[in-house]
Amino acid sequence: MKEYKLILASASPRRHQLLCEAGFKFEVKLKHIEEIWPQEIPAEQVPEYLAGLKAAAFTGELNPGELLITADTVVCLDNVILGKPRGREEAIDMLNRLSGRKHTVVTGVCLTTVERQQSFSAYTDVYFKELSEEEITCYVDNCKPFDKAGAYGIQEWIGYIGIRRIEGSFYNVMGLPVQQLYEVLKNFE
Repeated sequence: MKEYKLILASASPRRHQLLCEAGFKFEVKLKHIEEIWPQEIPAEQVPEYLAGLKAAAFTGELNPGELLITADTVVCLDNVILGKPRGREEAIDMLNRLSGRKHTVVTGVCLTTVERQQSFSAYTDVYFKELSEEEITCYVDNCKPFDKAGAYGIQEWIGYIGIRRIEGSFYNVMGLPVQQLYEVLKNFE
């Protein structure tokens, strides 16, 4: 990737951390985008749509040699998207809905240069144990997961004690499928 200057268009501290720890050098550029999608799109296609929408906000601003990375992550339960909770009660409700169930975390990633654009999605199935009301409220009150899709972070206390298993990328659940991104970037021309 030495021929490209990487630009990450994300305020997510987890995405920053994952890219840094994977050894990528990048610059961060931010734009506020309303995360609105057509309701007829299936839930698992929404993240890739939103990643493309975020990339479109930079149309005409990229220079030759720059590669923009945009991403969006959602939690899907029964084909319903659980986004970021708007407060304590919604976070508690989301975790009650996830308790004892399997859900799918989907991250859409869009890579954009002046010459081309490529996008992909990563899917991870996450299995929660039955969570007690005490575990849920303790987590929400102490960790305040209001900036996380589905109201939880796999790398936080609730993930340590509540997730029985996952099928797919752990880092996808954190917000960026690093291994898959690495492979796509390696072959990006």
